[in-house]
Amino acid sequence: MQSEYAKEINAPDFVTEVVQRSHDLPVVVDFWAEWCGPCRTLGPMLERLADEYAGGFELVKVDVDANQALAQQFGVQGIPYVMAFKGGQPVEQFTGALPESQVRAWLDTVVPSQLDLTVDAARSAMLDGNDERAEELLRGVLADRMDHEEAGTTLAALYLSQGQNSLALDVLAPLAPTSEVEKLRATARLTGSDGADVAALGAAVEADPDDDAARLDLGRALAASAEFEPALDHFLAVVRKKNDRLDEARSAMVDIFEVLGPDHPLSATYRRELANALY
Repeated sequence: MQSEYAKEINAPDFVTEVVQRSHDLPVVVDFWAEWCGPCRTLGPMLERLADEYAGGFELVKVDVDANQALAQQFGVQGIPYVMAFKGGQPVEQFTGALPESQVRAWLDTVVPSQLDLTVDAARSAMLDGNDERAEELLRGVLADRMDHEEAGTTLAALYLSQGQNSLALDVLAPLAPTSEVEKLRATARLTGSDGADVAALGAAVEADPDDDAARLDLGRALAASAEFEPALDHFLAVVRKKNDRLDEARSAMVDIFEVLGPDHPLSATYRRELANALY
């Protein structure tokens, strides 16, 4: 082998050289055999790409004839068979000697880009307590690619920890609505009332139970304090009236469901109550 980023191993070294090593950087495993013609095409290409990526991933070659049990363990039925490991787990794979353009595209789904590495540096800065540096790095990534999910969600979480909910929502706006993004959006909306005077709002609702504006404010304040069940009760009471505040109350309930997750008992119970109230 020509590449300094490639090595050939046998089964006893697999855990150390692949599984454990993949916690530090992606490891690409090439299952091959000497008699396999396509392997002799793909193998040198992978070695050349390992050099080109200059440590972005490590290439590990496994001879299936010498490691039949290992090949069977990973379901290798045809070769060349290539698997990528990250964080100790296989994440992507392909079979056959693909054209170089397709192999590059496959590697791009596995190997962190420079933007991804910058996000990692920002997270390290946050762990060191340097939020200002983290914000600077993340803002730089988003200036380059405003829909970079990892940068956006990391920066939004930082802003939420600082109570800057409107900034968090601004950062999240361009992102695709994944479960993580939606949860952060819901959290930003719910915690916007953090610090409100719950006692005063409760007294206002008690004095006038038909004051839906006060009841909604009380529900938001309770939700911001993570008192989700009483918050849901207040929102549900407004929904049941089916007046012009219905959508506001329903949206607040859905935000709580997003924060709690679909499997939380409160989500299951109050989704049913909401459906009954609406229909």
